[in-house]
Amino acid sequence: MHALDILGDPVRRRIVEVLGSGEAAAGEIAGIVQGEFGISQPAVSQHLRVLRDSGFARVRALGNRRLYALEPARLAEVDAWLAAFRAFWEPPLAALGTELARGRRQRRLAAEQTDPPPASEPDPDTDDRRTNQEH
Repeated sequence: MHALDILGDPVRRRIVEVLGSGEAAAGEIAGIVQGEFGISQPAVSQHLRVLRDSGFARVRALGNRRLYALEPARLAEVDAWLAAFRAFWEPPLAALGTELARGRRQRRLAAEQTDPPPASEPDPDTDDRRTNQEH
């Protein structure tokens, strides 16, 4: 099954997001997913099994708990598949970044032109010399 078929399911995508924060117990994952999607614990277990069987997650036993973690190799496979399409969004995003920076610069320059520069403090040495020269 193609990786995107696995990640196409919103429940499985959410589980991957949860596991993106680090290893999590099956019960913890089930609690999050059940609360967000209103599905049963057995349904969450089936999604975890699909992720495990497809290579997106690994599981280890710790006593009577099952701890799940992401398998980075399968995510790298998805990233490699997406690489062919990055050309569609990266240049426009780079151009957007340039335009945003240009707009910030123009606003800053406009603000500098309309705001008078801060008044400088009088130099006491200069004021003393003027006073002495006048006398």
